[in-house]
Amino acid sequence: MTSQPLRILVVEDEVLIALELECLLDDLGHVTVGVAGSSQEAIALGLATHPDVALVDIHLVDGPTGVAVAQALSADRRTTVVFMTANAKRIPDDFAGAMGVIAKPYSERVVAGALRYVADCRAGHAGSLDGLDGFRLAAQDGKRVHH
Repeated sequence: MTSQPLRILVVEDEVLIALELECLLDDLGHVTVGVAGSSQEAIALGLATHPDVALVDIHLVDGPTGVAVAQALSADRRTTVVFMTANAKRIPDDFAGAMGVIAKPYSERVVAGALRYVADCRAGHAGSLDGLDGFRLAAQDGKRVHH
């Protein structure tokens, strides 16, 4: 675990998955700044809390709006967006500004490793993807430079 816990926004409309993810993030030493089930709620929470990371499902209460959420949240350079979805085919080629995708169903190991990778990149270090077969990065496009 990195020295600083990540502040994470969970964008997930299935309550049990959101709760399970919140518990996992807590166990990993991170802080959940909010849970949103709709695109409007997610964008409002993102603007209000400026999370370090947003874990975004593609399909929300208001439909397949996770892509729009990713675009809105990733516009704030302080926020790194990672999709968490079983519908990776719905992610556009440019990943809507997201760093990558964690495939559902996910394992604790993959979530922990993906967050470690994000934290390393945010700290300016080269992250390692060794053993993270459930986490796929967006194509290199020059826009994924994080402070």
